[in-house]
Amino acid sequence: MLEDDFGREVSGVRISLTDRCNFDCVYCHNEGLGDTRGPMEPADDEMSADDVVRFLEVAAEFGVEKAKFTGGEPMLRGDLEEIVRRTPDSIGTSMTTNGTFLPERAGALADAGLERVNVSQDALSPEAFAEVTKSSAYDEVMAGIDAALDAGLSPVKLNAVVFEKTAGYVPEMVDHVAEHEGLQLQLIEYMPELAGRPEWAIDIERVHGWLAERADRIERRDMHGRNRYFVGEDDPALPGGMVEIVDPVGNADFCANCHRVRVTHEGYLKGCLNRNDDLKSMGEMSKPEIREAFRETVAERVPYYGEYMTKNDDGEWTFNEEYITV
Repeated sequence: MLEDDFGREVSGVRISLTDRCNFDCVYCHNEGLGDTRGPMEPADDEMSADDVVRFLEVAAEFGVEKAKFTGGEPMLRGDLEEIVRRTPDSIGTSMTTNGTFLPERAGALADAGLERVNVSQDALSPEAFAEVTKSSAYDEVMAGIDAALDAGLSPVKLNAVVFEKTAGYVPEMVDHVAEHEGLQLQLIEYMPELAGRPEWAIDIERVHGWLAERADRIERRDMHGRNRYFVGEDDPALPGGMVEIVDPVGNADFCANCHRVRVTHEGYLKGCLNRNDDLKSMGEMSKPEIREAFRETVAERVPYYGEYMTKNDDGEWTFNEEYITV
């Protein structure tokens, strides 16, 4: 397993299969690339299934253990099942999706070897859902979550971005996962440095505090140093659920525990979600080119907070001149 200069082994990869999406979520940053989304038809610059599998075979050579498929919306790829099926056996697979195509494809994806799904679910009413996603597909998403559970893709983790428009929905979302077996909740801190609109950001520590008071128990997860809050476990009438907060903004501990590299839909390696000045081409996607680019990407990784950005004497985050190319 490759290790960067900060002692972080790269054990996972996050692969964007397309930048196309059938939603238009107001907070979307498209895996840190910004609004690059174009027509819904497949674009010539998307990696082919062969390209993705070739990359995964190299990743397996380097001891990578997990691959998450993302987009855009990865289920707009008609060859997704093929990609999952051809992923090396040593790599576990999961997917982040908006869930609209899961009713028809969850079973086939599970049969192909997909192990788990994250479903974007920011609200529990069609009206609030539509306001955030600009989509009327609420019922399809809810049906998709059920289909994923029926297919054995559990636990299904619901992804909810927490910002001004959605913060009030958090208690209802927490109750929902506590009441429904097989669901977990991942509350994701809004990232204004990627999505813009800093006025939408909220104090995520308030959410931590509220959950700490609500939880029956709390665990600390090694990955990113995240807290996991277990709710409803002490109520015999409920199955109970787990809530996790993803809080990377200004969090040096989060960056110090990051063990992933990313791949854009065009076939560029990316050492950090927050940066686009570190994109590295894998050329024509031959295995020697992939190996070289992968090694270089890992060697050049730095924690975003704590190294690429450091605190000045006033306690404010500022860019580290060492990593700024003039």
